[in-house]
Amino acid sequence: MVDLINDVLGAMDTQLRRIEVCLERLTEEQVWERLREGMNSVGNLCVHLAGNEHQHFISGIGGKRMIRERTREFTMSGSYTRDGLVALLRSVREEARSYLTLLTAADLGRDVTIFYGVEDWFTMKDRGVSEQEPCYTRKLGTILLQVAEHYAYHAGQIVLITKQLQATTENVTEFRH
Repeated sequence: MVDLINDVLGAMDTQLRRIEVCLERLTEEQVWERLREGMNSVGNLCVHLAGNEHQHFISGIGGKRMIRERTREFTMSGSYTRDGLVALLRSVREEARSYLTLLTAADLGRDVTIFYGVEDWFTMKDRGVSEQEPCYTRKLGTILLQVAEHYAYHAGQIVLITKQLQATTENVTEFRH
């Protein structure tokens, strides 16, 4: 397997394990609790991560039909149990892995187009994507790095929210900070 792909999957698997620890420590109610208005719950962030990974790796790189409802990822509440969120995240990762492990070093320079649903397009077009259609095109290697960075960013939010919701000072990750 290409080193970059192996490294991206390894980093994302580390973050997934951290998210799983967080989900194990929270009650079903806490998973969907918003600490204040305008913030996402752990559940929303998990569904969002699954949607983003599917959109970029499975749909964009793998060529499968996009099934994402991005706006709904942030508005749903209680739609999955803790176990259901873990299953969702794991199933998306395994399907993504099945496409990514087939790639070659030459594929890293290939252009990949990421499509958006029309509803979500209006929130994305101000971020430098195409004005003509709901999509953007990037090199495959760049997409790998963008998705891994995005995943780590939100995994960090999940760790912080979990720490805030827990009645213990026990570490969520292997690090003290």
